[in-house]
Amino acid sequence: MTSTSTFNLPERAAHKAEPERIGADDARFRRIREALAADIAEVQRNLDAALLARTGDAQGRVEREASVDHFRRRLRGLRSVELDAVLGRMTPADGSHPLYVGRLAVHGPDGKPLLLDWRSPAAEPFFAATRAEPKGLASRRRYRWAGGRIRDYWDETLQDAQPGESGAAGTGSTAGTSLDEESALLATLAQARTPKMTNVLTTLAADQDAIIRASSRRPLVVDGGPGTGKTVVALHRTAYLLYTDPRLRDRRGRVLVVGPHHPYLHYVADVLPSLGEEDVLTCTLADLVPEGATAVPEGDPRIAALKSSSALIAAIEPAVALYEEPPAVGHVLETEWGAVQLERDDFADAFEAVDPGTAHNLAREEIWDELAEIVAAKLAVGADADERPDPADVRGPMAVDEELVALVHRAWPLLEAADLVGDLFEVPAYLRRCAPSLSAQEVDLLQREKARDWTVEDLPLLDAARHRLGDPSADARSRRQDAARRETVSEVALMSDYLIESDSSDMQVMSMLRGEDLQNALAEATPVEAASSGRWDGPFAHVVVDEAQELSDAQWAMILRRCPSGSLTLVGDRAQAAHGFTETWEERLARAGIDRIKRATLTLNYRTPAEVMEQAEPVIRAALPDANVPTSIRESGLPIRHGRPEQLEEVLERWLAEHEEGIVGVIGEVEIAPRERVQVLTPRLAKGLEFDLVVLVDPESFGVGIDGAVARYVAMTRTTRELVVLTS
Repeated sequence: MTSTSTFNLPERAAHKAEPERIGADDARFRRIREALAADIAEVQRNLDAALLARTGDAQGRVEREASVDHFRRRLRGLRSVELDAVLGRMTPADGSHPLYVGRLAVHGPDGKPLLLDWRSPAAEPFFAATRAEPKGLASRRRYRWAGGRIRDYWDETLQDAQPGESGAAGTGSTAGTSLDEESALLATLAQARTPKMTNVLTTLAADQDAIIRASSRRPLVVDGGPGTGKTVVALHRTAYLLYTDPRLRDRRGRVLVVGPHHPYLHYVADVLPSLGEEDVLTCTLADLVPEGATAVPEGDPRIAALKSSSALIAAIEPAVALYEEPPAVGHVLETEWGAVQLERDDFADAFEAVDPGTAHNLAREEIWDELAEIVAAKLAVGADADERPDPADVRGPMAVDEELVALVHRAWPLLEAADLVGDLFEVPAYLRRCAPSLSAQEVDLLQREKARDWTVEDLPLLDAARHRLGDPSADARSRRQDAARRETVSEVALMSDYLIESDSSDMQVMSMLRGEDLQNALAEATPVEAASSGRWDGPFAHVVVDEAQELSDAQWAMILRRCPSGSLTLVGDRAQAAHGFTETWEERLARAGIDRIKRATLTLNYRTPAEVMEQAEPVIRAALPDANVPTSIRESGLPIRHGRPEQLEEVLERWLAEHEEGIVGVIGEVEIAPRERVQVLTPRLAKGLEFDLVVLVDPESFGVGIDGAVARYVAMTRTTRELVVLTS
């Protein structure tokens, strides 16, 4: 092996360093390295040119900013992968040249592909091929990178060699070599964990890849027990859909990933960027609502259950409707064309004209428009044609009639979501009227002294109210936008008249400026103040929900409100639902308004050693006999250790001294001095995470019944190597 080789294999893999086995790879890697360098240089030149470009109009500035953004994103993507973008190699059974698969596509100077993007159809066999169904491949090679060089690789024969052949075509394998088809996966699983999840493209299994590439036209439920790779599949599926789905490609539609808690978001933060996707939003359900920053869990389980149902969500509509009742009195409007009597029926007609889909706080403009139509129609009765005002003409007198403005605003006031929901918990009669399905005892139970001391269970109600009401400041912003457009149209008309009058050309080309389409286009091109939209408001083209088994009916409404298309990837495990999940996925989601789902089940546990699962399975089976308990594919060779809580410090110190790499999860109600590589978590905050060593402290204190069983099961299955249980 030459000093310029990309391979840096350890002594135990010295036999893999033979030139005939790695020579073709080294040659390809050099070409890929050169092509990447050329791509980076070209994109940098294009970025520099875009930054130096000068534009004189608004359209030019928009195009320039778009170009700068495109080249910056492309440059970040290229620099983030460099050479270790190469995942592996597949050799076709027909004897044609090997194909290399990577995290992005790379082409040579001649335009021919040097590296296939892992999401492309051509790369699918690399992940989907098995010995039972080789997908046209003779063999597959997977690489393991470290520090920009290959530290190991594994060959898999996918078709039996023919008599007289020394090995699979193009693999470089020698006769008699024993290929361990699971060694790449097992080597990856044996690595020490870090505080951040990494992408696992090199070792994706065929069943995981099938889920990743599934259509997004229907909601997909990925059901799997601990360690089955649900989260990995969901995140890689997100990157795949952004590459292949026309609704998402080229940033046409936004994607939202909703996780269970912030430690989870921190853990998975690097996965999508490592796959070339930086614009995916990630959040928790609490992040969707401003009040979520300070909300605390509801202490009374009875109240929590009431707020988690759809009954209170349904109360929001009638609660708002009480503020949309037309004035019960008439009003005389004075105008330069005469006085107009507005009757109660006129106000009722204007209020009924509001489009049902218009948010409450945005609807007053529609009311004023309808009232203007009514006033103009009344003034037109008996008037000459040239004396009949347009509806736009009467808006001025209406706007300065303080009594009329106050009348309309009292009948249709601007509302805040916090005030609306708070009143439900402060005024029993208001709640009884808006939620008639509640009993008198339930209404009393929901009342509280400090109505705006928000709990986590209040957030779906606040979200529903905010969606129904809309932005209170949008009304004024809309009027400013309309005024800006009217001013622009007027300026365009004046400029057009001047240019036409001063046009001395034979063809009178400036006369085209009188065209209505052209003037409207000029007016629309004028920038105006953009409407503010919350970062999390949506709509999103696709939403991923992890730990989906935890969502209540009210919380599902928050998700569907942001994804009206119903394009969802839902990841969860019924056996890990904190308060039990006795229904099927189909029954549970149908009640939330999600139907026609497709369900994929993962059954292999890649994370948790068999020794631990043998002890964890009875814990969950006692509470949920039909739990989807996955089968562990490996053993750690380490028994579960037991001790007492006072030994915690000793356990941690010894393990950290013996292991230079890896992280520890201490799960339980304990306080210890902060240590690097050690996290202290509750069972709830441990969901979705994994650790080399898990220490359970007084697991019996995690709860009783199904809640306690689930908490203990979740906590036990976080480990990838060792489990220590400390009980009093």
